[in-house]
Amino acid sequence: MLEIKKYGAIDIGSNAIRLLISNVIVSDDKEPQFKKSSLVRVPIRLGADAFVNGIISEANITRMINAMEAFKLLMDVHGVEKYKACATSAMREAKNGKEVVDKIHEKTGVKIDIIGGKEEAAIISSTDLNDLIEGDDSYLYVDVGGGSTEITVFSAGKIIASKSFKMGTVRLLNNKKSVNKEIFANVEKWVKKNTKDLKKVSLIGSGGNINKLFKMSGRTEGKPISYIYLNAQYQFLKQMSFDERVSELSLNPDRADVIIPATKIYLSAMKWSGASKIFVPKIGLSDGIIKSLFYNKL
Repeated sequence: MLEIKKYGAIDIGSNAIRLLISNVIVSDDKEPQFKKSSLVRVPIRLGADAFVNGIISEANITRMINAMEAFKLLMDVHGVEKYKACATSAMREAKNGKEVVDKIHEKTGVKIDIIGGKEEAAIISSTDLNDLIEGDDSYLYVDVGGGSTEITVFSAGKIIASKSFKMGTVRLLNNKKSVNKEIFANVEKWVKKNTKDLKKVSLIGSGGNINKLFKMSGRTEGKPISYIYLNAQYQFLKQMSFDERVSELSLNPDRADVIIPATKIYLSAMKWSGASKIFVPKIGLSDGIIKSLFYNKL
């Protein structure tokens, strides 16, 4: 007996807002299968408001209301039976975050949960991460967002340590150099401390930027990217102007700037942990929300 359920996940990040619609295929003798049906991404950069001015602007509140109305209509068309909306660091830090959430709920009926860094990391790691972290190997899982980076250390299939850092791509673009230097130094200390006793660490990267870098590499799914390749890619991207990254590499304008600090974060994490390769399983918060909805974890 085969049953197909439709679930929706709204991820309100610091760089963009996404709606993922997934088919969950349930049959008696198999593990449930999660198949992406639709992914819509809108470039509303909330972090540029929250990390610079401390509040979400009226213009972006209007854009968010419009986005939620559109997402609701799309979910209706797809026949979504259950959905969840989660907001991360930009909304967490905006002084008017709660007020914005209430206004959106009142205008659109969409209820948004503002989640903490720990909860965000837990939702993401409920995805297909388990397939990768089986066995005795050690992994540093790095999820780079616009406002924060979640880092989890896995060894022999167990979580050794996990922490959320205020080191996101949009935030780094808007910070002073001296502030960024300090943030990187703190993260370096933590990563080195929590990986020093582990043999042969590999990185697992998630987030829109590493997914894009992986796609650009032409690697087949499941194959890792080496530190040497990623570093060469970083130097290549840095040499290009913003306009060249948009016109010659066909990057979205809201990806063409943040891809630089994102690559720097992944490279730094590899260096600090001694990892020579990074796996990119193409997972994120929205995938985690779908799985958590299905297994009634949210």
